[in-house]
Amino acid sequence: MQETIALVTGAAGGIGEAIVRLLAERGARVAAVDLDADRVEALAAALGAKGLEVTGFAADVRSSASVEALVERVERELGPVEYLVNAAGVLRLGEARALTDADWESTLAVNATGVFHVSRAVVNRMVDRGRGAIVTVASNAAGTARADMAAYAASKAAATAFTKCLGLEVAHHGIRCNVVAPGSTDTPMLHGMHSDGAAAAASVAGDPQHYRVGIPLRKVAVPQDIARSVAFLLSGEAGHITMHELTVDGGATLGV
Repeated sequence: MQETIALVTGAAGGIGEAIVRLLAERGARVAAVDLDADRVEALAAALGAKGLEVTGFAADVRSSASVEALVERVERELGPVEYLVNAAGVLRLGEARALTDADWESTLAVNATGVFHVSRAVVNRMVDRGRGAIVTVASNAAGTARADMAAYAASKAAATAFTKCLGLEVAHHGIRCNVVAPGSTDTPMLHGMHSDGAAAAASVAGDPQHYRVGIPLRKVAVPQDIARSVAFLLSGEAGHITMHELTVDGGATLGV
């Protein structure tokens, strides 16, 4: 990945931060993108102090204008983007029939429309260069029904389908598009689902009342597990893999 320019959205989140760190450690120059300007600048400064090439950028993936300006600036200041990781995401919990318009719209706006905006802006530049790799961080919920997660699951299913369709359309330009689908991962998003601090234990045990099996490997993922999977799909080692969905959930969806 030496001298490769990588753009990572959701960079201030648990999984996004791990991806930024790993790609930078492997020699990429990383554009770390997040809506939270203070957090992403702090991340860039902390990693920069360790000799890693990370630059923070604030942008709102819900806005196509914001995204176009971002990608233009990244390519002007750092160079042509060869790797894109769509890791920005939000979670709104609630029964499907009780979700508000705002819950639904905000979830789809970030998790699905955001992937569309950023992927479109980056891939249109990749096409002219005849190379590139994109990984969208989705969720195992995209293919497995989850109680109280209808908006999130729908948004991740949309992002997954979009990424695979994009991969089909741009394959002849030498651009690969893949998906990593995490399960329960030790991040603030997971812990926010349980007010008693028992998020990891609850995920491992499962919840038969809500038709949710546990995790066969008896542990939740750590962000680095997801980051390593993303890095593999970006790398030349995955050079003949495209339109693939790699599930990283410790067996929680039973390999389906």
